[in-house]
Amino acid sequence: MAVTIKDVAKVAKVAPSTVSRVIADSPRISEKTKKRVREVMVELGYHPNLIARSLANQSTQTIGIVFPNSGDLAFQNPFFSEVLRGISEELHEKHYVLQMTTGKTDEEIFDDVVKMVQGKRVDGIILLYSKVDDPVTDFLLEKNFPFVVIGKPNEKAEQITHVDNDNITAALDGTNHLLHFGHERIGFIGGNKNLMVTLHRLEGYKKALEEANIPIREDYIIHEEFLLEGGQEAVKELMTLQKPPTALLVVDDLMSLGVLRTIHGMGLEVPKDISIVSFNNALFAQLATPPLTSIDIHILDLGVEAVKHLIARIENPKEPIKRIIIPHDLLVRSSSDFCIEKTNH
Repeated sequence: MAVTIKDVAKVAKVAPSTVSRVIADSPRISEKTKKRVREVMVELGYHPNLIARSLANQSTQTIGIVFPNSGDLAFQNPFFSEVLRGISEELHEKHYVLQMTTGKTDEEIFDDVVKMVQGKRVDGIILLYSKVDDPVTDFLLEKNFPFVVIGKPNEKAEQITHVDNDNITAALDGTNHLLHFGHERIGFIGGNKNLMVTLHRLEGYKKALEEANIPIREDYIIHEEFLLEGGQEAVKELMTLQKPPTALLVVDDLMSLGVLRTIHGMGLEVPKDISIVSFNNALFAQLATPPLTSIDIHILDLGVEAVKHLIARIENPKEPIKRIIIPHDLLVRSSSDFCIEKTNH
């Protein structure tokens, strides 16, 4: 005979409603009670019928994941696989699954989101980006649909729960690190200018130069896609200048890998001829030649926190809007450890 919630409740000496709340991981139940009930569930071999629970609650137990562009393109960058790992691990704990957008254009992505919401395919949505003038954000706000943004929204931030790094300060720290080694000709390789992460890191870069009384050169600022090829194209352009930069702040490790390959192909050395500070601290940043100085933004934590706060809003529509800041760390490696004062630049 199948074990029921009532059986679990009897052995655990709690009400059946408490068992239901434990299955839902309700914050109203203490961790001590959750632990006891879960132990009894394992002991009795009880497996909750999540499909039946979803139907009863009119819930899909599904979270929608929205990329800034085609999933195929996004998965070329390890940022997205790492943030999805954090999201997946937390969703598993909460007994949710995920559904991803597959659109290749902004219009297709918007259509995917509309279908998710109007077709009641998901209980909430996580945007893996923050864009300038994003119709998806406007649509979700209009529908009063639960969603969380990874990144700081361009507008109406006070109305949107978002999980972010302090990207302005992070870029300022990275640029100051290069200034500390005597560099004054510092270039900036950014990503898509419609993404707030690019704009915030550019702001931090400029702020560091202004504080050091170093003029900002617009020809030292290049924007490409967050891809290997983006870094390659950007550094080619910078190194053809009459006075090329002696150091670079690159907003993404994958782009930095492209920069390293191109620099080596030119017969130049990193950091002797040009120093690099990068972002994200992907695994290959440590394995690159030379290893990349990189700003660790704790990508996994971005995904985990996004899920936690989205589910809190799903379970309680009156949950207050929050801004969660994940700290960053500058991890110094060989790509920037060279003092410009020792050269003839």
